[in-house]
Amino acid sequence: MDRGPALGLESKTVRLVPYDARWPELYAAEAERITRVLSDRGLALQLEHTGSTAIPGPSAKPILDILAGRDADSDRAALITALESAGYTYRGESGIPGRDFFRRGDPRSYHVHLTERGSQFWRDHLTFRDRLRRDPDAARAYAEIKAELARRFPMDRERYIEGKTDFVLKILRRAH
Repeated sequence: MDRGPALGLESKTVRLVPYDARWPELYAAEAERITRVLSDRGLALQLEHTGSTAIPGPSAKPILDILAGRDADSDRAALITALESAGYTYRGESGIPGRDFFRRGDPRSYHVHLTERGSQFWRDHLTFRDRLRRDPDAARAYAEIKAELARRFPMDRERYIEGKTDFVLKILRRAH
């Protein structure tokens, strides 16, 4: 039975969908595709599936987040060009210093967050993901917060994101 598209979210909207067991496979396929493009240019990144689609169970926005870790001495400009050649649109730092943001798909289906491995951005994203994977109660609480925010702000992505911040910071503080 076809359950419809696993990914895709219209710009400027907030919409959650039930967890889709295809997400890890879609991440693996996209990570392999990106790795091939980079490898053809003699480049490499450490790729990690992050964001809510990386947490089995809770609902999520149907966009795969890929954390792309680069070495401190890597050629950042060459990596940006390579990701663009892989079909990603480069959006600059998008308000987060030390992170280069990319998106792919219409509607958007994939986000890549390029950052230095070991940076605070890198560590926070992996810590948050890993904590929610290990703690079903925290994952459930996060899902409830996201559902309420999506209901309240279906056309205001910034308020949706802002509304999650306190919970995310609380989880990160507990992990350290």
